[in-house]
Amino acid sequence: MALTNAQYDEIMHEYEERRALHRSELEDRQRQVYENVPGYKELEDESASASVRFGKRLLSGEKLDRNILKNQLAELARQKQLLLTEAQFASDYLEMGYTCPDCKDTGYIGNDKCHCFKQKIIDVLYDKSNLKALARQANFKLLSDKYYQGEDLKRFLGAKKAAEDFINSFKDHYQNLFIYGTVGTGKSFLSVCVANELLKRGNSVIYFSSSGLFQLLADNAFSSNKKMDRQSTYDDIYGCDLLVIDDLGTELTNSFVATELFSCINERDLRKKSTIITTNLSLEQLQAAYSDRIFSRITSNYRLLKLSGQDIRKLKKLAQKESEVLQ
Repeated sequence: MALTNAQYDEIMHEYEERRALHRSELEDRQRQVYENVPGYKELEDESASASVRFGKRLLSGEKLDRNILKNQLAELARQKQLLLTEAQFASDYLEMGYTCPDCKDTGYIGNDKCHCFKQKIIDVLYDKSNLKALARQANFKLLSDKYYQGEDLKRFLGAKKAAEDFINSFKDHYQNLFIYGTVGTGKSFLSVCVANELLKRGNSVIYFSSSGLFQLLADNAFSSNKKMDRQSTYDDIYGCDLLVIDDLGTELTNSFVATELFSCINERDLRKKSTIITTNLSLEQLQAAYSDRIFSRITSNYRLLKLSGQDIRKLKKLAQKESEVLQ
């Protein structure tokens, strides 16, 4: 699925606004320094004048050693830096800030799209689950073990540790997670925590409910879109750094879904792209609902994490009602 021209222009306009914002912020910092650091503006003007004078001499035919100008500018820069630090300003106070330092808010590194641009494409085309909004309610800061006890607590702590290991070794080791267990035990919450953390670290992440993913693939397969557009959708799904399929088993399971699920699992495995799957199904139900080859791929290529316990959503609602009664 490719961006339309309007969508592309909208993203590029956002980058332009970022750059304009950071330029404005830098100009404000410059004015503050000029007003509060005597001599700084004069040194900056001298740097510009020295370059102009040197250029004029070169144009007039003089043969000059460029190291002379280089050394002069370096000395002026040293003096400016000294004035800044003596005035209690940070050494990088007058450096341009960027939302994405890798591409300097252009969206591109050379001729290639930056990771931040690729994620913006994903956000526009696929983020029907609104991952960023979900992450405000489900992140590691909010992850708590207070709803678990005994064996359930042991499983939760093990799953949390596995999720942290998954994140910390993501760049170095290909890995997948299959998080299963009863309703309301924190499976989706944990998957959002992982997805959000990897997203913040510059990885491309697509987060889909199972029903949403297979509806997209069905629309793509049976639409009249050009072959190139259909292939683009598959490339995005198969090629993103992390794909999260949430609530597997809630979709209408049929031969199309089984085929597409196997293709997705298999292709991402070939590309060594990580996947997280969450489900309320037990392993026995998973094997019964899907083909043996899907069951085999998941149980052999995914780290299996089981969560159990009471329905946390119900516990939270009950606690909220009790709080309202007490008030």
